Amino acid sequence: QVQLVESGGELVQAGGSLRLSCAASSRTYSRYAMGWFRQAPGKEREFVAAISWSGGATNYADSVKGRFTISRDNAKNTMYLQMNSLKPEDTAVYYCAASTFSTAQRGQLFYGYWGQGTQVTVSS
Repeated sequence: QVQLVESGGELVQAGGSLRLSCAASSRTYSRYAMGWFRQAPGKEREFVAAISWSGGATNYADSVKGRFTISRDNAKNTMYLQMNSLKPEDTAVYYCAASTFSTAQRGQLFYGYWGQGTQVTVSS
């Protein structure tokens, strides 16, 4: 079992930056690949970024590539999403998720554990 808690979401102006955190409560956290997903109002939840268990491999949605950076600190059981050059279309609830697969997966079905989400709002 893994419990995930996101934090760091807030209101920010377009062009600004935010760093989201995802804290995991599991002794085996380092065995899980992790991912970030987001859901905007009226839209389906979509993939944002993923990272392998070791942190050695990452995967990004085209819409955030070059602006967002996913990372993890296994010693702290925490994953991060550094978001730069934010756009109004990045406004969404951001969820972190854990996968028993070791590689950085894009598909939601690979993730069995989800956090409650944190709201990111980007004003124009």
